[in-house]
Parts: sequence; C-alpha cells; structure tokens
Amino acid sequence: MTPALPRLPAKAIAAAAIAVLAAGVLVGCTGGGGTTGSTSQDPGPITIGASLSLDGPRSADGLAFQRGYELWASDVNAHGGLLGRQVKLEILNDHSSPTQVVTNYGTLIGQDKVDLTFGPYSTLLTTPAVAVAARYGYAFVEGAGGAPAVFDTPLNQADRMVFDVSQPVADSMKPLVNYIESLPPSRRPKTAAFPYTEDPFAAPPVQLAKTLLQSIGIKTYSFPPFVESSSTDQAAAQAVAATNAGIVVLGSTDVPMVADFMKVFEEDHYNPKMFVAATGPDQGEAFTTAVGVNDATGIMVPNGWFGSFDNAESKQMVKEYTAKYHVTVADVNADVAEAYSVGQVMAQAVTATGGIDNAKIISYLHSGVTLQTVQGAVMFDALGENSKAAGFMFQWDNGNFVQALDTNGTPTAQFIASKPAWATG
Repeated sequence: MTPALPRLPAKAIAAAAIAVLAAGVLVGCTGGGGTTGSTSQDPGPITIGASLSLDGPRSADGLAFQRGYELWASDVNAHGGLLGRQVKLEILNDHSSPTQVVTNYGTLIGQDKVDLTFGPYSTLLTTPAVAVAARYGYAFVEGAGGAPAVFDTPLNQADRMVFDVSQPVADSMKPLVNYIESLPPSRRPKTAAFPYTEDPFAAPPVQLAKTLLQSIGIKTYSFPPFVESSSTDQAAAQAVAATNAGIVVLGSTDVPMVADFMKVFEEDHYNPKMFVAATGPDQGEAFTTAVGVNDATGIMVPNGWFGSFDNAESKQMVKEYTAKYHVTVADVNADVAEAYSVGQVMAQAVTATGGIDNAKIISYLHSGVTLQTVQGAVMFDALGENSKAAGFMFQWDNGNFVQALDTNGTPTAQFIASKPAWATG
C-alpha cells in the first residue's frame, strides 16, 4: 500500500489557490478566454486535459476515474468522435497533491493548450484546480468535487464555470437520516458517533447528518477532525469504539481509512448496529479486497450510482467495463460512472454549441437544459451543482453491492438493518 501523504487543511487549499492567481498560474495567460487550441474546423483531435491521482492515498479513486474517462473517450471515438474529430485525453499524475494539481492544470491549459478540461478526483484537489481553470476562462466539468468548498469560492461565484455532474456531497447522508426518522421512536438507535477527517469532502455530510439526528432526539458523539494517516485513523477509531455508539457515520476519503476503522473496531470487539462511511465502500473490488468480503457485509455508503443502476446507458457502460477488466458488476467502482458522466456532459455541450468555445459551453450548461448520463439526469443550478441528482444508500451483502435505501429512506428488500458481527468476532 502506498504511504498516505500529509493532508492539508482547507485554509491551506485556499492559500494555494490565491498563490496560483498571484503568480499568474505559473505561466502566461493565453488571452483567448478558453478558446485556445484547434478550432472545430481543424482536422486534428479535440484535446481534453485532466489531472488525476494515479498514486498516493487517492490512487484507487484516481485510477478508477482514469478508466472512466478512457472508456468514454473510446466509445466516443468508436462512433466518429465529437463534431467529426477524434478525442485525445491528456492525463497528468498529481500524486494526490493539491500543489501538484495546480501545476498540472497550469501545464495542460497554459503550456499544452488543451481544448477542454475535466476535473480531478476529490474536493481537496478540485478546489485549487478551479483557480487555474477560472484564470483561463475554461469550463470545468467534474464529477468528484461536490462539497460546498468548491461552489462557495469567490472564483466560482464570480465566474460560474464549475459543473459537478454528481450528487452534492452535503446531501449524501439524507437517505439514512430519512430512514431513521421514519422509525417509531422506540425503534430508533439511541446514540450515534460522527468522526471525520480534516477534508472539505468528508466533513459536510457528517455534520449535516449529526445536526438532523440530534433534532430527533438521538444522542450524538463528536470528535476533533483528524489528519489522515494510519496512526491517526486508528486513534480516532479507538475513541469512537469507547463510546459504544449504536451508529457510526464516518467522514472518510478513501478505502484505507475505512479499513483502519474496521480493523480497530474488530480488535476492540465493537460492533455498531450501523456503520456508514462517506466514501470507500463504494470502491468495489478495491474495498472488498482491503477488508474482506465477510466484514464488508452490512457496511453502508451513500452514492448516486451503482453497477445495477436501471439506466440503459449505464448498463451498456457496465457491460463494456466488466468485459474489458474481467470483473463482476459489483466490482465496478462508482468513480467510473462519475468520470464517464463528465465526458457525456461535455460531449452534449460541444455538440449543442457546435464547437469548443469554452464561453459558449459555460453559457449552455447554465441554460437550464437537462442532460442525460449513466448516472441519470443532470441539470446545473446557478453555482454548477446538479439539481437533478438523486442520492441513495448502498450496502455490501456477501460480496454483492446492493441498494439499501432509496432517496426517501425507504428500505429495499436487500436492506440489512443491523450489521452482522465481524468475521472473527
């Protein structure tokens, strides 16, 4: 396993973004308002730049995003490309670093002069990357930067050039809250713990869930946010286990963090009735390999997509992906669908505007049009959040990744209301 890199607090991210602007994004401005590169009449390819975490603590997600982007590009090119031109992806490795992601987008836009840009993985990296795209006037379509920190920045409020195709992060735990609220008071869990790492993605859904569950009389346990590393993860997990809370809602950022918590809980013989993680359990084979199929059973995670999602385009994508990578449907990482959706949204914007003029693409995406993706419908609000996104709660069940709750918190037939004991007791 690649050692975890130091986690930067939100204020460090903001400082990095300001530094980028002050330095002129490290390279000279094109002056083209995001219309640099080949024109739509040129025979050359349409180049699309992205920075992804191909190693470091977010590599499982970054590699899944790479596969999603590449699968979308392959499908588009197999059907004649965009506007008769082939699509060429240029993906740089940011090593899960907020500093490197800034350098990468400066290189892609200012030096390589890509035509369009796709976002990186995570709010932590999307927030500083936005500063670069805004400087050059590029539409920044992304699928994994859904925390308020991305949309509430002065840059996005001024330029409104960020578009997230996925569910807003802050709302992701609402199906769980809706389910608990629907229970008779006598059947509701009495206590809940809310640990989270110091990350702009991890905190908002946990904090909102805590506030909502407090309002219906559930006793809640809060903890100082921790900086991700194996030792700090385990220390935080031990503090949670000491409460013996009935529910744990973990503000996680990756598979290793969830695995660290599960390891401590098992060693301490602490078995919460429900264990929900913000992300990690949705990573398919990467998650079950890390924690084991048996211990994964009952673990929950919010998301807007899963491998058996009832959507014709999604089914076709899953069919192609499972054939190419020789995995089961349950093993398809949700990040693949998020990345593929980014490509679909950009393709529809390019087709509708008849070119790669970023200003026209931004205007089109803010026009109130409803677009279709493997994750379902997409319509952007004034700040670029997907107002059509539907969120669900998912769960592992003996190696199968299944929908547990719908948007309203209604349980499905597969729902496991009480997590089984750990495999080793």
